[in-house]
Amino acid sequence: MKRLPKTTKAEVDGLLLVDKPAGISSHDVVAIARRALGEKSIGHGGTLDPFATGLLVLLVGRATRLLQYVPGDPKRYVATVRFGGETDTEDLGGVVVREAPLPTPAALEAARLTLIGDIDQVPPAYSAKKVGGTRAYELARKGEAPELAPVGIRVDTIDLDGFELGPDGTVASCTMHVACGGGTYVRSLARDLARAAGSAAHLVALRRTAAGPFSVEGASTLEDLQEKRVVLRAPLEALPGYPHQILADDEIDRVARGIDVPARLAGAHVKLVERKLDGTDVLVAFAERRASEVGDRWQPRVVMRER
Repeated sequence: MKRLPKTTKAEVDGLLLVDKPAGISSHDVVAIARRALGEKSIGHGGTLDPFATGLLVLLVGRATRLLQYVPGDPKRYVATVRFGGETDTEDLGGVVVREAPLPTPAALEAARLTLIGDIDQVPPAYSAKKVGGTRAYELARKGEAPELAPVGIRVDTIDLDGFELGPDGTVASCTMHVACGGGTYVRSLARDLARAAGSAAHLVALRRTAAGPFSVEGASTLEDLQEKRVVLRAPLEALPGYPHQILADDEIDRVARGIDVPARLAGAHVKLVERKLDGTDVLVAFAERRASEVGDRWQPRVVMRER
């Protein structure tokens, strides 16, 4: 992990974890990171709605080419659900379009169980999904009602706590903890939870706490980016869980030129690394196993080292 001084404008490669605040888009955060690092090439492992906070996983410089291999599931969220009214945006920024009685704890528990596993979810009208080539939110802003097809998603867990109860024991709001696969809309989970419990709901807060092995704890804040106090992690840290093979001296140049080397480890993919004299491992390439007449080889797919 290296901390960049305020004046650094050199090209950088690596992993950047950011704790996004509410009120700005994920693309705004990327733009701020570009200015902070002096690097135009920045990719992300999944955006957050403007009202949401929490973890954004960014890949910087040449490390953007690793994005398809970076583990991002499950994603973990903590959301505050308010019952009694469903909004057109399914969050606190929308207009109430449907009202219903507050649910009971028992009804919510029964509804919760129906949303776990591989399920179909209708995305929110205010989403980036395309309908006939147009973004759904663009149609919704014009007063149209986009017809969105259900999408298959995976929900690993939903847990409810922090119940705010009314005098009659019904639930006015609660905290919802979700672990799910990519492409899941948590605000739509809250919508469907309430509907299944005979109620209506929308989110008033949403925070992503983790994505795969990456946690929001220790992530750079917006203020850090604006002040150029950026903690950039090595590209190797973007690929936890994959085995890594230490290259012999004569293999390093071969891999840097995209030439395969013998596979000495099991697995479909591997991190090919150079071990420095101080014991630090540096990613040379991410490689894929390839069978050959002389035995299995590692074929570089993403080369991080310049020749």
